[in-house]
Amino acid sequence: MPSAENLRSAIRDVADFPKPGIVFKDITPILANGPLFQDSISLLCDTAGGTKIDKVVGIDARGFIFAAAVADRLGAGFVPVRKKGKLPWNTRGLSYTLEYGENVVEIHEDAVKPGEKVLLVDDLLATGGTAAASLQLLGDLEADIVAVSFLIELGFLKGREKLGSHRIESLIHYAD
Repeated sequence: MPSAENLRSAIRDVADFPKPGIVFKDITPILANGPLFQDSISLLCDTAGGTKIDKVVGIDARGFIFAAAVADRLGAGFVPVRKKGKLPWNTRGLSYTLEYGENVVEIHEDAVKPGEKVLLVDDLLATGGTAAASLQLLGDLEADIVAVSFLIELGFLKGREKLGSHRIESLIHYAD
């Protein structure tokens, strides 16, 4: 039976990465372990709550790893939300603020049809800026957001507060 606790025990803390004072949650041990990676995908699939999903949307870049596998397992399409200038066709973009600057994410303007059931997946919920921007883009496309699912949530950064009334699912939660 897949266990979030088994996933948690495989996550490696890396001090002072990418800058001093940050403790980075390294998920590569999960990715490198076949059974743990399979468990992470199973648990993320469960966050759909049995709803038939049309599209799984993954956020650039580690979210792609999980979202594509979840889409495959659910028999859904995969849609990338990418950093500005990385998608090759007509896009919608949104600028958002980071703790140290600003960024822009984009989605193809025809990636999701109005009313399609969408599961948004990313590896990490920190301050919530990227996920909130992705949700706004999906809202502009009139997607039906079933849930927003993360492998890890850093609760002390309060990113959940930026995501509105959407159902948020986190497999692993760090309170501090």
